[in-house]
Amino acid sequence: MRKAFVLINTELGSELELQSELEKVEGIVGVHQVYGVYDVVVEVEADSEQRLKEIIFSRIRTLKHIRSTLTLTAVS
Repeated sequence: MRKAFVLINTELGSELELQSELEKVEGIVGVHQVYGVYDVVVEVEADSEQRLKEIIFSRIRTLKHIRSTLTLTAVS
């Protein structure tokens, strides 16, 4: 099982709408609003690295209201 954490900067005031959309994406196992440099942290799990990439690039990064992302791939 592959796992990654995606740190997201959103457009101001769109956090709740984005959280709702993220919770619908297959492979996302956690969505958390946070304080600090980033607005939302998403935990993603997939059975392969290729599937992990697909979820991040095609399902997360294309969503409306995302300004930027930073992906941290778990190694253990």
